[in-house]
Amino acid sequence: MPKIKTKSAAKKRFKVLPSGKIRRNKANRRHILTKRKRDRLNKLKKPGFIQASDRKLVMRCLPNG
Repeated sequence: MPKIKTKSAAKKRFKVLPSGKIRRNKANRRHILTKRKRDRLNKLKKPGFIQASDRKLVMRCLPNG
């Protein structure tokens, strides 16, 4: 039986925490930041978490955790 490989794209975007939650980064913080409010940008710094409905899909891409 061959080894199951992790999807490279998922490896770069998600991290599984010890609690079992999956952390992700928020979008809209790359360029053209001058027109956005400072408090909005500060909120985008904080990590987001994957919804329970998407957990199965992401874990299929990350078989080795």
